[in-house]
Amino acid sequence: MTLFERQQLIAAITTAIETVFDGKDKSEVEQDKTTEMLTVHEAARTVKGLSEHTVRQLVAQGKVPSIRTGAGKNGKILIPKAALLDYCNGARLVG
Repeated sequence: MTLFERQQLIAAITTAIETVFDGKDKSEVEQDKTTEMLTVHEAARTVKGLSEHTVRQLVAQGKVPSIRTGAGKNGKILIPKAALLDYCNGARLVG
């Protein structure tokens, strides 16, 4: 695992922990133990108008947290659905 991959993993874990504990008491945290993760393809399909290339760029730029499963660059990239939607909802609209 490279330093960059470790940093991405730590960022994803930190974001997940912050999301879970943000404003929730212990009973709410215990009920919400799962985080829906999306592949690059699923992420692009979830947000209309987003391409797979754009999703990969968001991950590479650190704008959306992710983890890579498997070994090396052939591993699958997984993105927390909540983080992707938060980023898209917070993005400025141009027009």
